[in-house]
Amino acid sequence: MIAERLEKATPENWMFPPEEGWTVDQVEDLELPFDWELVDGVIAVRGRTVPWHNFVRAGIERRLAECLCEPCAVLSEQCVLIDGKNPPVPDIVVFDKRDFDLFQAKYIPVEKAVLLVEVVSTGSRYDDRVRKPEMYAAAGVKNYWRVERGENGIPEVHEFWLHSETGEYISAPDRPVHLGKLETDRPFPVTIDLASLVEL
Repeated sequence: MIAERLEKATPENWMFPPEEGWTVDQVEDLELPFDWELVDGVIAVRGRTVPWHNFVRAGIERRLAECLCEPCAVLSEQCVLIDGKNPPVPDIVVFDKRDFDLFQAKYIPVEKAVLLVEVVSTGSRYDDRVRKPEMYAAAGVKNYWRVERGENGIPEVHEFWLHSETGEYISAPDRPVHLGKLETDRPFPVTIDLASLVEL
C-alpha cells in the first residue's frame, strides 16, 4: 500500500502525501469533488469564488485579449509550472506563445509567463498578497497584478514590477494602485475601465 501510495495520488490517499511531497506527475490525473492546487507538494483545497470575483476575472481577461501584442496569449485558471511541487493556478496568465505546443502542453512553463493576475477573494487573501507573489517573483515573472475589491465593489488593481537587482516585486513607481481606470504599458499598453468590470 505504501509503495502504491507513493506512485500516484488517488481520491483515497491524496491527503497523505509522501514525505517528500507529491509531484506534478503524481497528481496530474487526480480527480476530486472540489477545486484544488498543489502547494509545496501538498494538495490544498481552493476556496469557492463568488460572482464578483468571476466577473472581474472574465472582464480583465477579455480586455487583455483585446489589447494583446505579439507574441503574447492570455488564458484564465491555467496551471503555471514553477517546479515539480508547485504548479499554481493564477486567475489570469499572459504568456509568450512562441514554441508553445497547444496540442501537447499540460502546463504553461513559468519562464513563458509575462504577467500573472490574482483576484483576491476571502479564502485567498494570504496567498494572493504574500505567498504567490513571492513565488512568482522568485521564478522571474516580470509583472504581477493583485486585484482587490474596493469601495462600492469597484476593483482596484495593485501593479507590481520585478526589480532586476533584488528579484523582488516593487510597486509600479508612477501608479502603484489603479483606481477607477487601469492604465499601463506593461507588458503591453492596456486601459481598463474598472467599474465596467462589475456592470451587469
